[in-house]
Amino acid sequence: MREYVAGLVAGLERKNGWTLAERAGEASPDGMQRLLRWADWDIDGARDDVRDYVVEHLKDPRAVLILDDTGFLKKGIRSAGVQRQYSGTAGRVENCQIGTFLAYASPRGHALIDRELYLPESWTADRDRCQAAGIPDEVTFTTKPRQAMAMLARAIDAGVPFSWVTADEAYGQVKYLRVWLEAHDAAYVLATKCNDTLISAGGCDEGIAGIAAGERRADELIAELPARAWRRLSVGAGAHGPRDYDWARVPIRISWAPGRGQGLLARRKITDPGQSPGEIAYYVCFGPRRSTLLDLAWTAGSRWRIEECFQQAKNEAGLDHYQVRSWRAWYAHITLSMLAHAWLVAVKTSSQRGNQRQRPTHDQFHATGDPPSARPPRAPTRPRRRTHLALVLLAPKTPTPSTPQPLPQARLRTHLTAVAVLVARLSQLAGHLGGDPPDRGEIGARIGP
Repeated sequence: MREYVAGLVAGLERKNGWTLAERAGEASPDGMQRLLRWADWDIDGARDDVRDYVVEHLKDPRAVLILDDTGFLKKGIRSAGVQRQYSGTAGRVENCQIGTFLAYASPRGHALIDRELYLPESWTADRDRCQAAGIPDEVTFTTKPRQAMAMLARAIDAGVPFSWVTADEAYGQVKYLRVWLEAHDAAYVLATKCNDTLISAGGCDEGIAGIAAGERRADELIAELPARAWRRLSVGAGAHGPRDYDWARVPIRISWAPGRGQGLLARRKITDPGQSPGEIAYYVCFGPRRSTLLDLAWTAGSRWRIEECFQQAKNEAGLDHYQVRSWRAWYAHITLSMLAHAWLVAVKTSSQRGNQRQRPTHDQFHATGDPPSARPPRAPTRPRRRTHLALVLLAPKTPTPSTPQPLPQARLRTHLTAVAVLVARLSQLAGHLGGDPPDRGEIGARIGP
């Protein structure tokens, strides 16, 4: 397992059983494949260890739990869960597997902490096919939102510190997921569709009236907002500068527990004056009643961090480099890849902390006002040993003489003419300075015709 994870963080172009075995000095990939398929180790226990490791290095009470899924392109029909389905990675329908993931994002960094393999109904309805792929009989069809609920339940039961949960509209529009989060008092900012129906409480952010109460569509509620309800906020730096948008919110649902509230958040792209309003995104929010518009906007804008986790884990930890088909092997490889990525994140976080630390000043060393002579002497340091690198022999000691090549006559005349012009100018300069100029006839005789 140590060699497998070390290979995942190594600079290999491809990180599969063959390349990992070759790097470890093994003659065949049998050991690496056995580790994923049959070796006796607790994969779910390792998953929990990865989560605890991430929390140990990145924990923060302001952290956000992020839900999303990603595709793994595959050929054939034997890999567990594979079929032609939409893949956000490819942006189209492809033959692929889909994995649902949970990421932990804090001001210190972000990493993946949980995973589930999505099985379409075409698989769970064919038990012979499931048995061939090693899928246990107790595994039944489960939607992605319910897989998300299972991962969130594990994080909550483990005491993972966080403030918000966020996800895209594939999860946010599912009302039973929102109800489950509210029952567990987990604050959320979940994207939803424009036609999602919500119960408006009337009014909008900052007490601006004008929104009627009742069950309304999300886009209808936002369309009735006055212009002064929108505020321009930045949710962080993007690839092309600050990510500035116009934001507004409308309170929804009338009665809640003390200190809790729910609202509809809208994000609008900034357009030039005189143009029609930009594209609008909608979010359903639940959390502390004192949450500001900036808090909600910042949480909604943090969803990109799980996309960065996917990109980093695939490029640097081999998340999608596996060549296995069985159910167990998929979970084994994904878990070890998450461990490799978590280790890379922890190393980067530790290095950033070290760079931010400042060396103590002289006054900090002598806070009592002692003179510099009172400072304890330093221990003598051993001289650093310099490593002499061997040089590559590039040529023999006695080079073989080559045949001299005569200079072309045309090039020789050009050089001599330039010399003559230079000498003439020097002679003129010497005459102006009062010196004795050289004899031009003698120069011409030396140069020749």
